[in-house]
Amino acid sequence: MKKKLAKGEINRLKVVLVEQKRTGLWLSKQLGKDPSTISLWCSNKIQPSLETLIKIAELLDVEIKELINSKK
Repeated sequence: MKKKLAKGEINRLKVVLVEQKRTGLWLSKQLGKDPSTISLWCSNKIQPSLETLIKIAELLDVEIKELINSKK
């Protein structure tokens, strides 16, 4: 049985960073973003743009779909 998504859980950024053994601080340095912005993305309080998600996928060497929760 699949876990039901909590309202607002749009991205899987935090999970993928852990799987890749990377930190939000590392990602903030790679993207030139404030660490607090990365934290807000990881907690799904705000969402990165599609362009930023593409950059993150490239940095983590994953497909972009791995960064987004599916409702299926």
